[in-house]
Amino acid sequence: MNVRLTLFDTGFCRQWEMFSIKGGRLRNIAFHAIAGLIEHPVHGLFLFDTGYSPRFFEATRSLPYALYAKITPVVTRPEQSVKAQLEERGIQVEHIKGIFLSHFHADHIGGLRDFPDSHLYCLSSAYEHVRGKFGLRALREGFLPDLMPHDFAERTTFIDRSMPIPLSKAHEPFTEAYDYFGDGSILLVELNGHATGQMGLFLRDQDQGDVFLCADAAWSSEAYRNNLLPHPIAQLIMADGTSYKENLTRLHQLSAHWPSLKILPTHCPEVWQMTQGAFAWRL
Repeated sequence: MNVRLTLFDTGFCRQWEMFSIKGGRLRNIAFHAIAGLIEHPVHGLFLFDTGYSPRFFEATRSLPYALYAKITPVVTRPEQSVKAQLEERGIQVEHIKGIFLSHFHADHIGGLRDFPDSHLYCLSSAYEHVRGKFGLRALREGFLPDLMPHDFAERTTFIDRSMPIPLSKAHEPFTEAYDYFGDGSILLVELNGHATGQMGLFLRDQDQGDVFLCADAAWSSEAYRNNLLPHPIAQLIMADGTSYKENLTRLHQLSAHWPSLKILPTHCPEVWQMTQGAFAWRL
């Protein structure tokens, strides 16, 4: 079953290019945080992550969380939040049935509390890894506890507590996924490495064709196309460097044998360009 995908640019942080890709230059570049709206013809409206929102600045007002804002300076405006961009299109927060959370870094859950009635979906391993962490323990995980709803566990479905299904040969080297709706429209796969319990999402957009939202399994399209690991310093902050390398290689192999598939890393400058101008993925 086909769905419709719309991409939103929610702002960016600044970091050295050399940290994101091996051979990158010693220059400061913007890492945009992209979120997605998925329109399902039967089940309604869903989000893939929520990107940044002004809540980030509230959550990093005091130590130790203020260090997060110092290390990765964030630029975002209130009108860039997913909530504001949806409302501009006549979509109210209560219309969002659910939110698929790739992982719990602040640039992916920044707007989560703007959707108090939406059901939430993630891997249990991702939540268990950050649950109960505060202070420096949370900061080491790129996690800001104040961005989390107080009733998170009560309204969350942990995807990996269901049985996965086998994927078609087209998806190789990915072999299994969680088919939440049972119609093949949303296929969720584990992408552990960058963060514990990270997940990605396969879908078929009715206009753009097959798409893979791979979150931070790669920081750029250049990285997965050429199988380029980030700088060794960046690898030190990965939850699991071995798994990150394995999944980057899987993305590289997937892109080689399925060239029509649009693989969309959250922070890729090419993906950000899709949110600009006439093409704009319906923005």
